Amino acid sequence: MDAGALEAQISQQVITALKAHDADRVTTLRLIKNALKNKAIEKREPLTPAEGEQALATMIKQRRDSIDQFTKGNRPELAAKEAAEIVIIEEFLPKALDEAGLAALVNEAVAEVTAAAGQKPTPKEMGSVMKAVQAKLQASGARAEGRLVSELVKKALAG
Repeated sequence: MDAGALEAQISQQVITALKAHDADRVTTLRLIKNALKNKAIEKREPLTPAEGEQALATMIKQRRDSIDQFTKGNRPELAAKEAAEIVIIEEFLPKALDEAGLAALVNEAVAEVTAAAGQKPTPKEMGSVMKAVQAKLQASGARAEGRLVSELVKKALAG
């Protein structure tokens, strides 16, 4: 789905949410729409689908950081609001891989790097394994949080 189609889909969702009197959803959808529009203005041309996904992934990361801060600051109601926004934003992204699926991709990437280098990669080759995993994620059209990918690659290289 190209970024224009994504914006059109979000606009349609805004109308539906307005009709349903779902104020929280309307607010979050408008935030998404504005973030995509600002990114396109910054770039001075329409976003590619990958750039649209990247903008949404950035929004999710910002909200996860906010949840951490609100939890530390003993503000559970604000953390809950951010968590609800993440759920809405994730509707417009490809399905995130679960940990088992991601672990399988990491193992495949480690095997490929091993075959190419002729030996099992060490933690020093983490960068090349991460690149291979990211390429596999992109090829499959799935997504995964970078922190989780990094942890699994570290585990695979250490073990």
